[in-house]
Amino acid sequence: MTSRVAEIFTAEYGRAVSVLVKVFGDIDIAEEAVQDAFTAAVQRWPADGVPPSPAGWIITTARNRAIDRLRREAARDDKYAQAALLQAQDDEPVEEGAVRDERLRLIFTCCHPSLAVPAQVALTLRLLGGLTTPEIARAFLVPEPTMAQRIVRAKGKIRDAKIPYRVPYEADLPDRLKSVLAVVYLIFNEGYTASSGDRLIREDLCAEAIRLGRLLAELMPDEPEVTGLLALMLLIESRRTARTTGDGGMVLLRDQDRGAWDRDLIAEGQTLVRQCLRRNQPGPYQLQAAINAVHSDAPDAETTDWGQILQLYNHLLTMTPTPIVALNRAVAVAEVEGPQAALRVVDELNLTDYYLFHAIRADLLTRLGRSAEAAEAYGEAIARADNAAERELLERRSRATPEPVANSPEIPE
Repeated sequence: MTSRVAEIFTAEYGRAVSVLVKVFGDIDIAEEAVQDAFTAAVQRWPADGVPPSPAGWIITTARNRAIDRLRREAARDDKYAQAALLQAQDDEPVEEGAVRDERLRLIFTCCHPSLAVPAQVALTLRLLGGLTTPEIARAFLVPEPTMAQRIVRAKGKIRDAKIPYRVPYEADLPDRLKSVLAVVYLIFNEGYTASSGDRLIREDLCAEAIRLGRLLAELMPDEPEVTGLLALMLLIESRRTARTTGDGGMVLLRDQDRGAWDRDLIAEGQTLVRQCLRRNQPGPYQLQAAINAVHSDAPDAETTDWGQILQLYNHLLTMTPTPIVALNRAVAVAEVEGPQAALRVVDELNLTDYYLFHAIRADLLTRLGRSAEAAEAYGEAIARADNAAERELLERRSRATPEPVANSPEIPE
């Protein structure tokens, strides 16, 4: 039963918080009420059974508990509680406006321009994605206390500045789009490669991100980056079943059974990429979608057009000059120009706290015959990998690294 409650929590937490934020106009009240409701579910459902509508039960229970709490606080002349209680008892119809989905509405609301973009993304990941503060910190590559402070400050600014919880007007939507897209993609990334835990993939988060992406595409069909993000997620999702073994082990892209890829998702994603190409307004998500479209074109790893992928990465790095993009580009450099050229690129990056930095270095060093250095790099990667499936893959590859030979020369490019 605890496992069943956990499944419902993962699936419905974001929706429940969204509804309660609308009801009470306060993030902390909504989060605490929803958490109280799930605590009640753990206590009552084993005896009473799971209700026919678990989400409805959670939302109703959370609303009632929040109202009871606000009544107690309002009786102590707490003006803030009185105001929240009055809002909760307001019988006016829920505002719909341009965004008709509760969770999507809350994403746009939290992406208010008065908040810094990192705070917007972190807060909505916490509320909508149901991600924990440590998971969000790993996604941003920052310490957990830093992320916790960022989320608290964002909530405080919304409260102190009295930022309204309402649907943004049509004219406000494009200005908030960059942050909204970042939120959706980070939710998808956390689902596709969980930052911690025993499972590599959280299918619920992938599905939620794609659902939100489809809603965005319906809402803003003329925004090419919206189309690009949806295409990118579909093309990556098409490989999901081939990414793990029967016992949950991770399989690298080059070793995957491409016959197991979802051809329907690939076809849909490639159609969207072609739509983006016809618009000729390239953006980061469209370029990443195009890179994944090239991968999906190849019937096997050996026939992948790495030259085209490198050209796309060159364009992406010009548009988005981040260390992560440069690291991903180095993988293509290794295939086109050789591992030595790629290693020079990697060694210039300041990503020593990122496990993939060390994993890619280890692979390049192995290909160059520098086994002792490769083993050390694998050790650094393993120490920083919090997902059990990724850690197991790194350990397996580390064990497969050839023993170093005394005075052995480096393998030429």
